[in-house]
Parts: sequence; C-alpha cells; structure tokens
Amino acid sequence: MSADADLSYVESHSPGHDRLRSRAYFASDVPAVDLDGSWRFRLAAGLGDLTAGFHEPDFADGRWDELPVPAFWQLNGYGKPAYTNVNYPFPIDPPRVPDDNPTGEYRRDFELAEDFPLERAVLRFDGVDSCFAVWVNGIRLGDGKGSRLPTEFDASRAVRHGRNVVAVRVHQWSGGSYLEDQDMWWMSGIFRSVRLLARGLEDYFVHADFDHVTGTGTLRVETTSPSATLSVPELGLVDADPAGPYEFPVEPWSDETPRLYEGELVADGERVPLRIGFRRVAVVDGQIVVNGRPILFRGVNRHEWHPRTGRVIDRATMLEDVLLMKRHNVNAVRTSHYPPHPDFLELCDVHGLWVIDECDYETHGFGEVEWEGNPSAEPVWRESLLDRAARMVERDKNHPSIILWSLGNEAGRGENLAAMAEWIRGRDDSRLLHYEGDWTSCAYIDVYSRMYAGYEEVDEIGQRVEPSTDDTADDAHRRAIPFIQCEYAHAMGNGPGGLRDYQDLFEKYPRLAGGFIWEWIDHGIEQTDENGVTYYAYGGDFGEELHDGNFVADGLIFPDRTPSPGLLDFKKVIEPVRVAVDAAERTFVVSNLHHSRDTGYLRWEWAVELSGVEVASGALEVEPVAAGASLSVGWLKEIADLVDGPADGELWLTVRGVLAADELWAAAGHEIGWGQGRINTPPTVAIEPTGALVVRDNVIELGAAVFDARTGVLRRVGGIDVEGPRLDLWRAPIDNDVRNEHGPQQASLESQWHRAGLHRLHHKTLSVEATSTGIEVRTRVGAAAVDFGMDVLYRWTKDASDTLWLEVVVDPYGTWTVPLPRLGVALTLPGEYDHVEWFGLGPGEAYRDTANAVRVGRYRKSVADLQTPYVRPQENGNRRDVRWAHITEATGDRGLAVLGGPVIDVTVKPWSTQALDAAAHRNELHPDGRIHVNLDHAHQGIGSAACGPVLPEKDTLRAGHAQFRIGFKEIDGES
Repeated sequence: MSADADLSYVESHSPGHDRLRSRAYFASDVPAVDLDGSWRFRLAAGLGDLTAGFHEPDFADGRWDELPVPAFWQLNGYGKPAYTNVNYPFPIDPPRVPDDNPTGEYRRDFELAEDFPLERAVLRFDGVDSCFAVWVNGIRLGDGKGSRLPTEFDASRAVRHGRNVVAVRVHQWSGGSYLEDQDMWWMSGIFRSVRLLARGLEDYFVHADFDHVTGTGTLRVETTSPSATLSVPELGLVDADPAGPYEFPVEPWSDETPRLYEGELVADGERVPLRIGFRRVAVVDGQIVVNGRPILFRGVNRHEWHPRTGRVIDRATMLEDVLLMKRHNVNAVRTSHYPPHPDFLELCDVHGLWVIDECDYETHGFGEVEWEGNPSAEPVWRESLLDRAARMVERDKNHPSIILWSLGNEAGRGENLAAMAEWIRGRDDSRLLHYEGDWTSCAYIDVYSRMYAGYEEVDEIGQRVEPSTDDTADDAHRRAIPFIQCEYAHAMGNGPGGLRDYQDLFEKYPRLAGGFIWEWIDHGIEQTDENGVTYYAYGGDFGEELHDGNFVADGLIFPDRTPSPGLLDFKKVIEPVRVAVDAAERTFVVSNLHHSRDTGYLRWEWAVELSGVEVASGALEVEPVAAGASLSVGWLKEIADLVDGPADGELWLTVRGVLAADELWAAAGHEIGWGQGRINTPPTVAIEPTGALVVRDNVIELGAAVFDARTGVLRRVGGIDVEGPRLDLWRAPIDNDVRNEHGPQQASLESQWHRAGLHRLHHKTLSVEATSTGIEVRTRVGAAAVDFGMDVLYRWTKDASDTLWLEVVVDPYGTWTVPLPRLGVALTLPGEYDHVEWFGLGPGEAYRDTANAVRVGRYRKSVADLQTPYVRPQENGNRRDVRWAHITEATGDRGLAVLGGPVIDVTVKPWSTQALDAAAHRNELHPDGRIHVNLDHAHQGIGSAACGPVLPEKDTLRAGHAQFRIGFKEIDGES
C-alpha cells in the first residue's frame, strides 16, 4: 500500500494518529516559518478521485489551482456552502460518510534556513475542517480531527534545510463530522493558520489565585522545563523558580478592570511572554462568585463569522467584535459552539469579558432519531470526546477571562460527558463546568443551564421551586447551584423583544446569573446581484438538499457588523449604571449594577428639551456610587426653574453617564447609561370642529380635504395626492411570526394570519353620511372565505387651524381566534415626500416590547434611512409614541403633517407591505414611486418565538374595541 493510500482514518472513531500532546497556545521567540498564503489546490470529488503520489516532493502540481490558506474552499469557487441547524447533511450511520466526499488536496513548498534546529521541528495546524492527513517531503506525519482545535505533528524526521514540501489532504466529511453538528454553515478547508516551529518549552500552566478578603494574589506556574525561570517585574520577581508559590498584594482581574501583570518565562534561552490575571471563581450560596462578589452575565453567544470569509477571522475583525460588545454593555461571551481563535481570547483578557469556553462538540442531529447511537453515550467515542476536552483546556488554560469550561452543546446525555467533566476537573479545578443538554440531572456540572426558558419558568427557578427531577440527589444538587440561560432572546430578524422582562428576573433573584443572547452576528454570505447590489445569502440559496433557511441569520449585528436595533435595545436593558428620573420628588436616582467598579469613571450630563428642542443643558456633580449601591441626586436649580416656569409643550429631562476619560475600548464621552423623564404636565388642547361640507362632482370637500363621495376615502389634503387612509391589520411577518418551534401552537402566527386572510382584506363601504361637524363613513372589513372581520367607523372633522381630524372606531364582528399583526390605518403619498421629521420616540425603530433604547425627542431622517435592512425583509422601521410627524420633500417645506391624538406609531416605507412581505432578500426591494405610510394605534409584540417561548399575553394584540384619533394638515412653505 502506498503512503497516501490508507484512508481508514476518515471513517473512524479515532481523534487522530501520531499527533503530539496538546498544550497551551503561546508566542515565543523560537524560530518559526509561517505557512499561510497561497497553496496549490485540487478538489477531488471523493475518495475514489484522489491524486496518487500527490504528497511526493517532486509531484508536478503546476497545473493545479491556487487557494489561500487560511480559507474555506466553498467560499473560493469550489463547491457550495450548506446550512442546517439540526439535521446532518448525510445519512446517520456513524462513523460512515457518503462516497460523495469532497476532498481538498493542498501542496506548498517552503525554505528552511540552515540554522533551523531540525530535531525540534513541529508542524502546527490551528484549524482544519473536518479531517486531514499531512505529509512533509513525502513522509506521512499523521492525521487529525477536531476542526476548531489545534493539531501538532513531530516533523523532525521529515524536514531538511533548504526546500521542503508539505502536502495535506482535507476531507469534507469524516467520522469527526458526527461530533460537529453545530448550528452553522457546513464548510471545509484549512481555515486557521499553519506554521512550522522549533519547539522549545513544551507547555506551561499559570495558576493565579486571588483572596478578596486579604487582597492577596498567589502565583505559581507549572512548566515542562526544569530549568525555566519566571520574571514578573511589577511583583518583584526576577529569574525566580516558576513553581513558587508566591504571594503579593495585587489588583484582581475582572471584566470591568481587566488588570494584567506582564511577565516572562525563560527556558533554555527561549523567551515566552506572559499576561497574568489574578481571580478566583467559585459557587457560594448558589451564586457564581468571582473575587468574592456575585456576577451577572450580560452575555452573547458568538460564532466566528465574516460575510466574505466565513469562519476565517482576522485579528482586526476579532477586535471589532470585542469593542462592539464592550461599547454595548456586554460583559460576557459564550464561544458557541467551539473554542474560538486564540487571539479572540487574548482580546477578552485585555479588554475585559467573562468567557464560557465551549468544546468543539455537538450531536444535535441524533435527536432526530431519538438519540439512538448518540456519541455522548457510546463508549467507542469516549477517546475522541476526552481528546476534544483536553485540547480545549490545554490550549486555553492560561486565559484569565475564561471562568467556565463548557462540555459542548446539544449533545444529549451519556457517560462520556461525565468522563469529560471528570477529566477537566482533574486538570483544572479553578473554573466551573457548564453543559446545558443534561439539565434534568446537572450531576456532573456546576451550573444549571437552560435554553429559552419562558418568564414564568425562570421566575420559578429563581425561587428554587421548579419541578423536581427523578433522582433525589440530583435534584438537591441542581437546586443548590446557580442558574444561567446559556441561550435566550433569539435575535432573529426584527427582535428580540421582551428583554426587559428577562433582565428584571435576573436582577430580582440572586440564584439567576443572567444569560447569553442567541446570538451575536447574522451568518449571511455576501453576494452581489446582476445590478451590482449587495445582499446576504442564507440557507437554501446554494441549492442545498436540506437547509434551514434564514435561521442562520439570528444575530444582534448584521453580517457587515452594523448594530441592529436589537443590540441597541439590549445595551439599554443591560446598562450597568441605571438612571431613573423622578419628577414628583425632583430627583434622579443612580443605581450601580457593576460587579465591582464604582461610578467614579463617569462624567454626568443633563439636558432639558421642550417638545424635542433643547432649552438647557449642563454638567452634574455626582459622587461615586459603589457597586451594588444607589444614590438619589436632587435637581439643579436651573432644572427646577424650567419646570416652575411657563412651558407650552412637553418638558423632558435626560441624564447621561458617559466616560470621563478614554478607556481601552471607547473614547471619553461614550455613553454608558441614561435616564429620561417628563417633568411637567402640558395642557391638553380641545379639538373644536368647524366648517361645512361641500358636495360636488362625486366628491366631498371638508376644508382643504377632498373625499370620494361614494366610498368616503380621502383623496387630497390641499395640494397633496393622498390614497387612504383605510384600516390595515397586516404586517410583513417577522421571523418570530414565521417560526414558532418551542411554543404550544401547532401553526405559526404567519400561517394563522394567512388562514384568517389578514393579508388580503376587502373593504365594503356601508354608508357615507354628512353630520353637523363633518363626515361619518361606516365600513366593514374582512377577508374572502371567512365570516369574521372588523366594523369600522371613520369620523372626519376639521378644526379652526384647518387641521383635518380622523377618529377611527373599530369593533370586531364574528369569532376571532387569532391575534392581530397591527391595528391602524394605511395611506400612500407621492414619492417626492421622502423625508420624515417627528417628535416622539427615536431615533431608531421600536415596538411595544422593544422600546428600551429609544428616547423622546425631535428627529429627522430620509425614508430610506428609516428602513432597517434585515437579511430577510420583514416588518421594520416603526417609530413609536409619535406626537407629530412631517412627511415632506427633502427641504422640509412641503408635505403632510400627521398629528397623534395624543400619540400614534408611524411607519413610512418606499414600498408596500405586500412587496416587503414578498421579498426574500433585501436587494429585491425597490421603491415603487409612492410613499407608504402606516399610522397605528397598536402592534403585536416582537418577542423571540422563532426559537424561544410564545409571546406573552401582555404583548399580544387581541381583536377588540379600539378608538384612536389622527390629524392631517398640509405643509406648504413652513416646516
């Protein structure tokens, strides 16, 4: 058999052969050759299409293509990416995989200097998906699995000075694929760096404990070199024995103050830089405690993703993620569902993020066959699972940011998981253990972890009155340990909603340690259409046999890393410093929710606006508030004088806490927390109807308004062509309407709404009558083939200022069994009215359960900028609690004024709701020449039912009697 003919490693349970012992990832000054760059590449169709002798040094590869390393071949023109959430894209027959097994054959040569120590040569791969074998100069070094984990081979017997050739064969599918069924794109290749290095120090393990009572840090460093020395100048250590232990007064490491001490190990002339963070992690009284204080995770789940390169992430992109997280008050990351690039963990150490480091292990697809043959419970897989746990822990053990190890994700139950936990505890007892998939037991883990538990269940867990488990000992253990939501508030499309309700529970019960939003980023793949317009592809766009559609686009940031409204909402909900304005007491209260940092790092600012226009502002002196404490601060005289003086409108006080000085992750002036409150009671203005009707030529005139005499529908306001308004109940379904995988409903809201015909309503005019004050139009609105709908009364009047007022009275008839998407009226205007100024909540979109990040003010945007570009188009752009809006030309001089009575929700689009509903990608939306306006009394909530609990009743819009008022007036020459 030739050197490259043995392919038994592909379909095996083995984690690999002839690999070196796993160890820490670290930099040093040993000689190294970077092998990233352009490699020769050929994609074989399967194991029967391999190139004989491709590994030989003199093999002629001149006709082969070139492929960058690191990269995924599917994103470089070879094959297609495929997305599934749960299902394996091949038959479940472990460890077998299909004959159609695309295999990448890679080759490159490199030069090795004469002074390179050949006897110490190690070839390191930081990430290869999913299985590979490697040769150097025709000599087989070994093979490996575990895509998101490093693999090292002893290359000393193969390398030589001068020219060398490395050849790698990478298989898309392998026995290891059964262990990597994470919710993400299936893609293949050498996607992290490759290096040849001269190994010196084999390994080290920093143990840096902290005693919060005494303020003492204890340092000892295990090394594999008996001659190693340790220096930490700040701590007075110079060329000391690393074993210690040494005690010193130190500043502890935390997410808020990520104090790192610079040090160095020297072993046989090799220098290894260290960054040491002292901290202690424990469970005390059922709480996760770090450095003596309980922590509350304000976390996100982070997949590695870039819209052009997939899970190939450069350091600049990792830094962008960390900075975005810090700037949006995120304090924790779960590395779903595999260890990330080690540079990301270093950035978490430096900038301050708590980390749950998760093993590269998930077998979710076995759930589709009742977990029959699941590797978690099969002894034949134990070696591989222990191997994956060890490679994670050994690689990442020196990062102070990591405070929990996670055994993996959605891998069912089994003794292999307990064995992984036992191994990790034996190697590192300084961190806690996490695994969600066996939550009915929790016997071998340190936290009770759940996904998408609803509010009532979380409330019960907080009180420790959740249902009992079958085993008395397991039940007692579970009730004694902390609880986290490792996934909650599914951030798919427009959403997530209801974040405040979860946060209130997390802060109410000490047992609840917070949670992690699913997830950080939309995994859209950047594409360009025939018109040069960029959009993002998702499942099904590449012809996959099985796929889960846009379920892969469920992040708080868009694929280009633009923050979504959901991230802005989350930032406000989890702000670590909270401000509450109390108009009655003429105070504002600052509450410090930090783990350990006081508020002395903040500068305080205030501003008062009258009807959205700033009338006064200034600075405030607020003494530092300790972590966990609150402080009531009285108003300045200047603020009180404004309240006591005359004010023809609403007075709003906003208080902001911003960075007083630059931090590593944000500049001075960056906003951390804010509060706003109305501080006066403006007078109400009665509407006095005036004016008489004029009926002629089949139209009715009421002041400057013109109506169709037959239908009573408004046609013009002054010189403005208006189509509508008429009752509208439909919204382009959001992802939480389309999907409902965890709730009791058998059909999604979208399908229920379709059956009710809410997207295809018919309007029947029953009467158009003149009254002493205006017009009353009675209509009946319903859908074909159903016997329920809405009776609607439109009551039109005009006041002395020539404002046209519409009062809408809605009453359902028949039996309604579904909630309403929205309740309001819709109209269209000419396309030139493509700017909106409004006084209400803003500047971003908001709905009844997502209105945390918006504040009352006066704002102006183009209609184009009012749209939120979700990966899959859906309802978006609503502005909430609008007092008035001007829909005008760009100059603001001409257009239509819309007035709330007192407030309405306003959505303005350059396309119809029907077009928005029909589009599958954002590039399919095109302005149609009209401006489409929705003026709503109420909206169905947003929630996160695409993967979370059903929308709570308080956020559900039920059919019932409703009455609301809207005003209209032409703007002609005045803004």
